[in-house]
Amino acid sequence: WARDLAALLSRRHDDRAFATLAGVDPATLKIRERIARGVSARMEAGAEDLEACRKCAGFLALPHNAESGLKLAWETADHLWRWAGDESTDWNHYSKRTILSGILIPALTMRWFDGSEAAEAFVARRIENVMAFEKWKAGKDFEAPFRKVTDVLSRIRYGARG
Repeated sequence: WARDLAALLSRRHDDRAFATLAGVDPATLKIRERIARGVSARMEAGAEDLEACRKCAGFLALPHNAESGLKLAWETADHLWRWAGDESTDWNHYSKRTILSGILIPALTMRWFDGSEAAEAFVARRIENVMAFEKWKAGKDFEAPFRKVTDVLSRIRYGARG
């Protein structure tokens, strides 16, 4: 039952956040601004029930409740990405939600225990980290080693082709 209450609280906060975001056209914002705006709205939606959020965070932090907490974070991250316009169906779909879940959990906890200023600064730093990583990753060909292995295995099996 307590897990159901935690899920209800999380979904209520998602609904509040998206009610706030309804007046925002995400297409007018850069992707980093969309995500920052969405996370901020979600943090503020939870702040309306601050004491309940603190108790819920403690409950979800228990090892046997971690799965529920992760599922709820994933659900919120998925809603935020969909609001931001993400339509990916490949591995990016999963990596975006995983990364955002990894930002959401500490950001929400920070908001509930340390206040909005610390949480907003944390989110800004994490988004900058992700953007820096994406910039670095853009020029890399991560599939090259796999192509080389495939080529070698193919030559071993089928012989050299000219």
